[in-house]
Amino acid sequence: MKKALMYFALGTVLSFLINYFFYSSENVGLDIYYALAFGIAWGIAYYLDTPNFTLPQKLGISFSAMAVLVLIGTLVFSLELAIPSILKFSTVFVAYYLIASFRANKSLRR
Repeated sequence: MKKALMYFALGTVLSFLINYFFYSSENVGLDIYYALAFGIAWGIAYYLDTPNFTLPQKLGISFSAMAVLVLIGTLVFSLELAIPSILKFSTVFVAYYLIASFRANKSLRR
């Protein structure tokens, strides 16, 4: 769990810095929201990267996280601004498992 939180924190900070300095979107709150979506995706992907979770559980947890992100984004910003958080989340989630698939044990934990 500690490493999952580390992945979350690192992903959030790196994503925010990249968005803030290279894209400069004029809305720091939105940059933080997108960075949180990125960090949450890395943290959850790492946390779920264990044989203790079945594929349906992994999908259910990831879809639930995306639903919560959209709900929060819609309440704070708008639906149009909340949708990119799903794209960031799902891209990171798929990238994590794609990278893991190239390893012999199909995990990035070891």
